[in-house]
Amino acid sequence: MPAVAFAAGKTGMSAEGVFVLELILLLVVGRGIGEILESLGQPAVMGQLIGGILLGPSLLGWLWPAAERLVFADDPSQKSMINAVAQLGVLMLLLLTGMETDLRLVRRVGRACFSISAAGVAVPFVLGFIAALFMPDTLLAAGSERIVAGLFLGTALSISSVKIVAMVVRDMNFMRRDLGQVIVSSAIIEDTIGWVIIAITIGIATKGKVEIGSLAFTILGVAAFMAFSFTLGRRIVFDAIRWTNDTFRSEYAVITVILAIMGAMALITDLIGVHTVLGAFVAGILVGESPILSRHIEGQLRGIITALFMPVFFGVAGLSADLTVLIDPQLALLTVALVVI
Repeated sequence: MPAVAFAAGKTGMSAEGVFVLELILLLVVGRGIGEILESLGQPAVMGQLIGGILLGPSLLGWLWPAAERLVFADDPSQKSMINAVAQLGVLMLLLLTGMETDLRLVRRVGRACFSISAAGVAVPFVLGFIAALFMPDTLLAAGSERIVAGLFLGTALSISSVKIVAMVVRDMNFMRRDLGQVIVSSAIIEDTIGWVIIAITIGIATKGKVEIGSLAFTILGVAAFMAFSFTLGRRIVFDAIRWTNDTFRSEYAVITVILAIMGAMALITDLIGVHTVLGAFVAGILVGESPILSRHIEGQLRGIITALFMPVFFGVAGLSADLTVLIDPQLALLTVALVVI
């Protein structure tokens, strides 16, 4: 690593060169630590997160700030390149997770999923809100109201990271089991509820009131999207995949159509006002139900997602963590309390 950073500084690499160096480091370090943890019975995603933490301000930036700033620069245009790869990886992970979801099982355990999701949102939200009421004034943003801080903290704690949940479930080979299906479905529901809560919280924080019109648009939009997807949308997806499979010789054309469907549905959910992962997940469910889809095509998608996109996404997530701030006793105590919650 020192030799790489020294060479990068001396040669004055282009933005594209720095981007490639970032990719190499995230892939090699994340995969290496992930393999070690897998041999110990832990999910590889933990290694990818740890790899990002080690390459970020928590270790590399602490031991050698110049190297960390050189390789993982704060320049927005530079960061946008690696972030774009990471975000595409998120969509593809949720696409694959949707393809492995058994919709009949989800329907059968739907009540349990909603119960788990409701508890998983309500309990952390209330505890987070209460915790904010007792936070020291020094930890509040300048000029912010304690109620607003409580809403944001409660919201942050109540939303599961569906990306991490999906990856851990897959790494531990639970995706094809009833438990894995319930966990992922509950996380998706929590994520959707979370975006509605975020819309309410932002409205209160910025305008002092709930934007009923915006909130109604989001809720009705999600309902309409789900209704369309599992009726007419299912037929469109089936026909598109079948037509592509029958018209073109290469099986890669089918993969292209699948990715286009994923992108279109992710874009729709973004326009509605919820996270793009909902659209990618629903697209995966519809694609997975297609009688044309083969295990070979699914395996090709799984390979590129697992080998390239996931180490980058979780590595980038680790880069954003700065554990050096925990030197402050107040922040360390608050962190421990929030982890317990």
